[in-house]
Amino acid sequence: MKWNTSSAYLTFLRRILVFSIILGLLATGIGFLTPARAITPTLPYLFVFFFAVTLAGYYFILRSVHTKFIKFINSYLLVTVVKLFLFIGVIFIYLLHNRQDAAPFAISFFVLYLCYMIFEVVNLVSFFKSSQQ
Repeated sequence: MKWNTSSAYLTFLRRILVFSIILGLLATGIGFLTPARAITPTLPYLFVFFFAVTLAGYYFILRSVHTKFIKFINSYLLVTVVKLFLFIGVIFIYLLHNRQDAAPFAISFFVLYLCYMIFEVVNLVSFFKSSQQ
């Protein structure tokens, strides 16, 4: 089975750009409908952060595709755990310095985490299904 990881990565890059733009437009629309204090001022930076972390994680996962399946699983779990610790660290540090923005930041972070995690998993499953044909 031949894995074309470079074209898969470029496809993922295009998809995540479109996905992030759509999420950004939705967030902007929601921002107009909610009070100003309900949206964290760091939301644009959160988009950039999740975009970069998801893109980097996907790259490292794709690099391990050529190895044995157990090594791929180990790589996927390692990337997931590293991202989780990174996310916890970012939340912890931000909330220590900006307690007044705690709830909007935590909610925005959690929603973006779910969106980008689901997006990454759907794309990984799609990659494996297309490469098996």
